[in-house]
Amino acid sequence: MSEEKDLEQLKREAAEKAKEAAKKRLAEKQAAEAKNKEESKEENIDIAKAKAAAAAKAKAAALAKQKAKLQAEEATASNEDSESSEEVNIDIAKQKAAAAAKAKAAALAKQKAAEAASADTSEGDDKATAKAKAAAAAKAKAAALAKQKAAEAASADTSEGDDKATAKAKAAAAAKAKAAALAKQKAAGGASSDDDLAKAKAKAVAAAKAKAAALAKQKAAEKAGEGSTDDELAKAKAKAVAAAKAKAAAAAKAKAAAGGGGDDLAKEKAKAIAAAKAKAAAAAKAKAAAGGAPGEVVEEEATPSPNQKYLDKYVKVITEHLGGDVLEDSYINTLSKDVPTLVAKPDTYYRIAQFLKFNEQLGFDYLSELHGTDFQSHMEMYVHLYSYKNRQSVALKVKLDRDEPTTASLQPLWEGANWPEREAFDLLGIKFEGHPNLTRILLPDDWVGHPLRKDYEPFDVEV
Repeated sequence: MSEEKDLEQLKREAAEKAKEAAKKRLAEKQAAEAKNKEESKEENIDIAKAKAAAAAKAKAAALAKQKAKLQAEEATASNEDSESSEEVNIDIAKQKAAAAAKAKAAALAKQKAAEAASADTSEGDDKATAKAKAAAAAKAKAAALAKQKAAEAASADTSEGDDKATAKAKAAAAAKAKAAALAKQKAAGGASSDDDLAKAKAKAVAAAKAKAAALAKQKAAEKAGEGSTDDELAKAKAKAVAAAKAKAAAAAKAKAAAGGGGDDLAKEKAKAIAAAKAKAAAAAKAKAAAGGAPGEVVEEEATPSPNQKYLDKYVKVITEHLGGDVLEDSYINTLSKDVPTLVAKPDTYYRIAQFLKFNEQLGFDYLSELHGTDFQSHMEMYVHLYSYKNRQSVALKVKLDRDEPTTASLQPLWEGANWPEREAFDLLGIKFEGHPNLTRILLPDDWVGHPLRKDYEPFDVEV
């Protein structure tokens, strides 16, 4: 029994010890937790203080920015106020200047009106005096001209007789020849009478006399150096046309009596009118050359082409790089929109074309046209090029032997030359060396000849 009590006592003691140790551990744990809580509270306080300080600084910076912004707005507002006041002042100054200008213009207008009123009284007298002087000068000039013409007519009388006689003889011979021809024509027609023949002869003689008189007057005027005016030239032309019409009418009547057709009549009229015009033109030239008349025709100098500067540029660049003997000719083609035109030699044709494309100053990168032409004496190739960089055009030509027309192909330079060269080969027989496919393009391969040659004869007569 006593052993059991000792065991129980030991168990109780051990349990109490364990309990005290547990309490002690719990107390230590609680103390440690309390300590940790205090430390964390201190850390939290420090963090909160730091956050508060940062927030205070940010708030201060924001307030400073706001104040600076307000100050800037106040400054701009003050500037705007000053500028608006300046604009108002400028407007006022402008209004004052405009008013002053108007007042000055009104004063000038009044001054001019006063001057005009004072000048009206003397202007009439000046005009009358000027008119009187002009009339006197005109009369004096007319008198001088009359004297000059009288002197010229007196000096021309000596030679006029011989000229008239010669002209009359020529006219009579022409009239006789014409009358003989008409007589033959009427005899062949078998429908004329002696009266008609006599009338025709009389009309022809009258026309010949009139013509001889006109020629005599013209020669007298030329020898005397008589100056003709525009009115006299117009009268001479009108007389020549009238004479031609009378002559044509006489011929028409003669042919109508002889049974001539309407086509012959129209031809005779056309010939007579053409002869009259030619005669009038010849008379005008002769008079102008004889005396330097006021009405003489002076050919105006041709206006230089606006593209001449481009042609000069092309020729200069080509001769500087390729030599002065590569071009056969160069000119402005006035019949084709004044395009600058270069004529190459057969052996320099490809070199010039290549240079026109690849030279930096020229740069003709587009071939817009290529065709050939048969001029019977030779063949000719025409190439039209355009530079998109410079917005300029140029034409390149080359003359080829007609019997063996051969030249270099431009297809390696411009692909657009492919089919046009085939067409020139097909229709003209021009051969292009270096072409990748030089065959007919319009006609079948077995076609005989080249239809655009001037000497072309169809092989098939039914075509």
